[in-house]
Amino acid sequence: MRKLLSANYFRLWRDKIFWICMGTMLVYSVAYMLNGCRQATVDLAEYNYSIDKYYFHFTMSIGVFCAVFSSMFFGTEYSDGTIRNKVIVGHTKVNIYIASLITTITATLLMVFVWMIGASIAIPILGIWEMGIPNLLIYLLIILMLAVALAAICTLINMISTNKAFTVVISVLLIMGLLILASMFYNGFSEPEMTSGVQITANGMQMSEPMPNPNYISGEMRKIYEFILDFLPTGQGLTVWQVEVRHPIRMILSSAAITILTTLSGIFVFKKKNLK
Repeated sequence: MRKLLSANYFRLWRDKIFWICMGTMLVYSVAYMLNGCRQATVDLAEYNYSIDKYYFHFTMSIGVFCAVFSSMFFGTEYSDGTIRNKVIVGHTKVNIYIASLITTITATLLMVFVWMIGASIAIPILGIWEMGIPNLLIYLLIILMLAVALAAICTLINMISTNKAFTVVISVLLIMGLLILASMFYNGFSEPEMTSGVQITANGMQMSEPMPNPNYISGEMRKIYEFILDFLPTGQGLTVWQVEVRHPIRMILSSAAITILTTLSGIFVFKKKNLK
């Protein structure tokens, strides 16, 4: 295992895609936070936001970066025959899979840390987090766990697919699909219970009396929507971005469950895979 990890890390530090992802993440975080600083300092009440509103935006994009990096990185191992050579020299498929997972997790967490460092540029202008340090630590733990879960999902795809181009497309499309799915559930969950329309009267435009919203989700279905948002890594990312975390323990346990299940499934399939 140590030799496998050493070889993976040797390649990782020299991988152009990894450093491009790291650089893009850093530039993106700094640019986004500086734009947030500009908005927050506009002399209008509606733009008077704290750092809490902007800092967690990256959770919606980390999955895409993870998918692009991991599919390119491990797709090369298949196309160059590196994985087959690892088996030939005596490494077990289980160890190869675990080493690949650890490498993907490491790269993904490094991208997360780069964002955190870059986004901290806004602290002198926006100040520290209004949510308080305890809540900030909980949010950061949720982010780290969902990043690990996303890395586990990407590793599963990368280790069972031998076609590099196909792997890149499937990985990115899957993450984008999960993002869209999470957005659909979030939009449904966010529908207000009551709505008010605008009426044109002799005195001008006035708000009508609140009426029940037919799109409001209630009862057991609302609990199902909330559970799905807490379970999906992309749903967690969307909830964290909006600073609306309600069940942090459930989110953390969900990420752990996804990581374990995808890893066990990936090892099972990879062990049966013919690498010739």
